[in-house]
Amino acid sequence: MKKKILVLSDHPLSPSGVGIQTKYFIEALLKTERYSFVCLGGAIKHTDYTPQSIEPYGDDWRIFPVDGYGSPEIIRSVLQKEKPDALWFMTDPRFYGWLWEIENEVRGNIPMVYYHVWDNFPAPVFNSGFYNSTDEVVCISKVTHAIVKEVAPEVSSHYLPHAVDPISFHKFKSIKERAQSEVIRENIVNSSVNLRNKNKKIFFWNSRNARRKQSGTMVWWFKEFLDKVGHDKATLIMHTDPKDPHGTDLPHIIEHLGVNDGQVLLSTNKIDSYQLAGMYNAADFTVSISDAEGFGLSMLESLSCGTPIIATMTGGMQEQVTDGTNWFGFGIEPTSKSIIGSLQVPYIYEDRISQKDFNTVMTKALNLSPKVYKKMSRQGLAHVRKNYSFENYQKQWVDLMDEIIEKHGSWQTRKGYDRWHLMEVA
Repeated sequence: MKKKILVLSDHPLSPSGVGIQTKYFIEALLKTERYSFVCLGGAIKHTDYTPQSIEPYGDDWRIFPVDGYGSPEIIRSVLQKEKPDALWFMTDPRFYGWLWEIENEVRGNIPMVYYHVWDNFPAPVFNSGFYNSTDEVVCISKVTHAIVKEVAPEVSSHYLPHAVDPISFHKFKSIKERAQSEVIRENIVNSSVNLRNKNKKIFFWNSRNARRKQSGTMVWWFKEFLDKVGHDKATLIMHTDPKDPHGTDLPHIIEHLGVNDGQVLLSTNKIDSYQLAGMYNAADFTVSISDAEGFGLSMLESLSCGTPIIATMTGGMQEQVTDGTNWFGFGIEPTSKSIIGSLQVPYIYEDRISQKDFNTVMTKALNLSPKVYKKMSRQGLAHVRKNYSFENYQKQWVDLMDEIIEKHGSWQTRKGYDRWHLMEVA
């Protein structure tokens, strides 16, 4: 009989990083024909709340659209009606306080498996209650794993980083694919009226237009970088929502700075992963200067396409840009680590880079010799194959879930969880 997993996450068919990794996780286990899934598809605005059965899996993969990530009442209902064998959930713990409040109701019957996202130190001791209310914590980065081991060493935790599907994200080699990336490059070059230069460097930025991504800073600093090296030397293309309510008004900044003759371009159309890979292949470098980044999926997508990266040395990005010996682009060390906080997150480091260091790295990228660039690209591809293999990602999830199901059981076979605790009262 197939084991049924209840999944709480971004909608697994949505284009967010969390949604994509959830989809990869589900598909890996479905291939075994030993698992089925009931998903609460959240974190997007729904126009239709009709449950979906995803083909070709039919009832083995059902998605129930929800607002947010669910509620205690929904969880209680699903537990009663569906009788899942485990609950798997993913993203920032801020969104799941309500779930941990009813962990005794959930864990009394099934194990809770959390695919954990956390960006930075200091170690969040305030998360210890969350970790201790979870059967298994699976970490997306080495930073996250180190944090969990420090905050809750008694909790079972695992390091299992993200991966991307090489069918979509790969270095274009065929004549047809290379022609596709050349067309993209030509369109970028020809978007300028007065600054056309077929040899200009193309810097790609693929992130949400949100405050921590530093989108406005990216445009401003790029303009001032071009002031030094020449406005015909490079183009920045930003694949994002230019007027995201959580970000800045990018068209206004571009117009205000006068970088609207092809120096900064906006890519706003929704495209599939293969088309996105075409943009990575057309670019010379992919850039991220986020002040906080749990993983940085655009960095891995870029490296998988053979395109080196430029990244802030923070969160999961720092383990992608280097393996400790070789560099697959350029890492920019933070010049300030400010403690910020909120009522939900009392403290966390915000890693800010300096404009001086940004200019230094961008100049190095602009002047990098073809020989060094090719080596960087080649070593980046090897780094992905060794440390972020999609095949290993799938196998590790299958092996881990098999182990968890066997270790913890569910309902009548539930093991390792006491429904009561003996306490001594003075």
